[in-house]
Amino acid sequence: MTAVKIAPSILSADFSRLGEHIAEADEGGADIFHIDVMDGHFVPNLTFGPPVIKAVRRWTKLPFDVHVMAENPQNLVSGLADAGADYITVHAEACTHLHRVVHQIQQAGVKAGVALNPATPLSAVEEVLVDLDLLLVMSVNPGFGGQAFIEESVEKLRRARKLLDKHNAKAELQIDGGVSQKNAKRVAEAGASILVAGSAVFAADVPVAQAIARIRASLA
Repeated sequence: MTAVKIAPSILSADFSRLGEHIAEADEGGADIFHIDVMDGHFVPNLTFGPPVIKAVRRWTKLPFDVHVMAENPQNLVSGLADAGADYITVHAEACTHLHRVVHQIQQAGVKAGVALNPATPLSAVEEVLVDLDLLLVMSVNPGFGGQAFIEESVEKLRRARKLLDKHNAKAELQIDGGVSQKNAKRVAEAGASILVAGSAVFAADVPVAQAIARIRASLA
């Protein structure tokens, strides 16, 4: 099993001290920060956009993995890139011209990812798989933090890993939704190389650094 990266999701952080929470996770062993941009249309929630990303960029030098849950995500690419995104992941379900959007992201100097909702088959992304830097398998229905992990996602991860290997694709395989120390090892063994954890990091019963350490220890 290759080295697995832990990506705390700031959706579960304390927004009144967001920068400080990010700094705590950075010092506590995070590898990447996962940032959910929601528009209240594609998903039933509204979060933040480029101004907030730009504001918290100074709190860490770790990569920003921006997950766009919005209609017409192509309209947000340049603003997110300018704000400090290192990855921009769009949903296959939101892109009429997925190939074009993937290349638009990369032309902006950012790594391109595509996310799949739980009910969306892997075939929806197969034609752009070799172009991707990241493939995100959602293990909850997107829109809110703190949801229960969908167990069927483990088998979908295994199939995604096989598909990436079949195409000799370079994309990192990410899992997002309900990930914690209880299931981290199973999803990593299924092929995930980046684990997004929100509540398990920022809303745990222990300090942020200890929560990250707990997840990492569960992978051993």
